[in-house]
Amino acid sequence: MSSFSKKPNKKREFYKKSKFYKENRKKWLLLGELCVIALLLLCVALISLNSHSTSKKAVSSENIQRAENASDLKDAERKNSSKNPLRLVISTVGDCTLGTDENFDYSTSLNSVYESNGKEYFFQNVRSVFEKDDLTIANAEGTFTTSTSREDKLFAFKADPEYAQIFSSSSVEAVTLANNHSHDYGEQSYEDTKTALDSAGVTHFGYDETAVLEIKGVKVGLVGIYELSDHMERTTQLKENIAKVKKDGAQLIITVFHWGTEKEISPDSNQTQLGRMAIDEGADLVVGHHPHVLQGIEKYKGKYIVYSLGNFCFGGNSYPSDMDTMIFQQTFTIDSSGVQPDGQIHVIPCSISSASGYNNYQPTPAQGSEAERILTKINERSQLIEGEGVILPLTE
Repeated sequence: MSSFSKKPNKKREFYKKSKFYKENRKKWLLLGELCVIALLLLCVALISLNSHSTSKKAVSSENIQRAENASDLKDAERKNSSKNPLRLVISTVGDCTLGTDENFDYSTSLNSVYESNGKEYFFQNVRSVFEKDDLTIANAEGTFTTSTSREDKLFAFKADPEYAQIFSSSSVEAVTLANNHSHDYGEQSYEDTKTALDSAGVTHFGYDETAVLEIKGVKVGLVGIYELSDHMERTTQLKENIAKVKKDGAQLIITVFHWGTEKEISPDSNQTQLGRMAIDEGADLVVGHHPHVLQGIEKYKGKYIVYSLGNFCFGGNSYPSDMDTMIFQQTFTIDSSGVQPDGQIHVIPCSISSASGYNNYQPTPAQGSEAERILTKINERSQLIEGEGVILPLTE
């Protein structure tokens, strides 16, 4: 057993017995308890704050991850959409003279029919075809003007500017003006025609004016060449215009020519040279008109040249000798590598009139034996081309 004993602290013992200590002891104990409680609360607050911060960081990290995942998903969708092919259906038709010559009998003119039946009459039998495609292109051969300054020529066509709505009311989205009747009432009538088409919401192109339309995200370039006066001298203009739409981002290029000789069923050497040159320069489809009759179709380097689409909605003659025409359609497939070769074509044989024996200015799809007759005619004329003529099926 230890002999050590703690030495009493006399000062501490005296202090505990003092009056001051006795009076304040309870207060100090309470104060001490409060300090302990405060310290405990501070610890709890610090723990909670740290936990919240950790949780917030976790949520923030999760949000960042979600954003990154969404961005990755969008990138993947973009890549997939660029890989997935798009398909565009393009319809083309020939001469649309939506007016009359002032020397014609007005009672049988297209203008008289317009006054009686309105703008939607003319394409009502083919409107469903045009509405289902992605782009319809026609040749607007005439002027939409109120000018009276007629050019000194055998035939000059005009109609009021409101007639441009015949196109827009029937889903014809683009027209070429590169033809021999777009200036029938002088330069002012050409400008009036463009203004009327703009007001109707119809794209126009031709000569040195090109157009690029964006359809389903694909840029389609339109080039229109008037060949009749200059023939092969149009070579430079053709090359420059195709280069222009390429520069403007065109992924699919359609070149439209006004060329050839009236009533000739075969293309001449100017047509074949220019048509093939257009494809060599980058055109994906070439179509033409002016002969007022159908000509054959050629396949050149996997692409198509339709040498003459004939008349279509034609106010230039109430009793033409040949009323056969067609709608030429091609379905183009476009993917990240460009336009795929050998698109699907579809020829719809038509008459320029829904009546028999005269032109009532209402192009109408042919049926049965009449459709086969027109397709046979196109096939026969395709075989006259010195190249790879296209043989069309006679039935659907």
